[in-house]
Amino acid sequence: MTRIKTDLYLGDCLEVLADFGDDSFDLIMTSPPYADRRSKTYGGISPDEYVNWFMPRAEEFLRVLKPSGTFILNIKEQAVDGERHTYVIELILAMKRQGWLWTEEFVWHKKNCYPGKWPNRFRDAWERCLQFNKTRKFNMYQEAVMVPMGDWAEKRLKNLSKTDQNRDTSKVGSGFGKNVSNWVDRKMAYPTNVLHLATETGNRKHSAVFPKSLPEWFIRLFTEENDRVLDPFAGSGTTCQVAQKLLRNSVGIEILPEYYQLARENIKPTQYQLFEEDQNAIHYTTGDH
Repeated sequence: MTRIKTDLYLGDCLEVLADFGDDSFDLIMTSPPYADRRSKTYGGISPDEYVNWFMPRAEEFLRVLKPSGTFILNIKEQAVDGERHTYVIELILAMKRQGWLWTEEFVWHKKNCYPGKWPNRFRDAWERCLQFNKTRKFNMYQEAVMVPMGDWAEKRLKNLSKTDQNRDTSKVGSGFGKNVSNWVDRKMAYPTNVLHLATETGNRKHSAVFPKSLPEWFIRLFTEENDRVLDPFAGSGTTCQVAQKLLRNSVGIEILPEYYQLARENIKPTQYQLFEEDQNAIHYTTGDH
């Protein structure tokens, strides 16, 4: 029997994380309030002040993340006065100066995004998922997110040219390189860094909920069962919900009481037993075979 623990805290993650030890988490997966967005709920942060607001929190994330862990930051810049603001780019550079490695950038393509336009641009149908690490040697379980080969393989691999069969394999360790014949008879393939996920969610009580499939993909990629996941901007608790389902321990921190309460409702299935509750925290544990 595996015992899985989920902790929810009400408060500012900058303050709550001060009580956590160094190297506590295997994965940090979160989507913080975007600059000047959700101003009716989160108050909004000026794009010009965003980096200054975020960096003290990033310092705590750096401290509590294990050397083998990963930080995934779901964020999107916005247009201000007719042009893209640079606060996300500035944030990346500031985090690099803080000691983070900007290892990868995943693109979440919202495949069901509805159309729209402004005078000088079209509607966004994507968001960034930035990957940061403390060290170059981090845990990554690529086989856990493999996908079916797809219809293209049947056509593309039917008649291979000599070039397809003789090109050098990759020098960077990808496993296949440009030798296309390596794909013959394979049922599964590694995905790209573009995630085609719909935006539907089962929660209409929060103004900015991402789909469960988004944290699920990253939890599978960067953790194993019994690992520990942190969402410091927990919102309605989606990341913690998915972590429970995948038998990962998790911690969620939410600053707004109404969303903290919503997360408590979302993360409290009847099979979970409450073992501790106080004014600003609630903790669950469960046994799963």
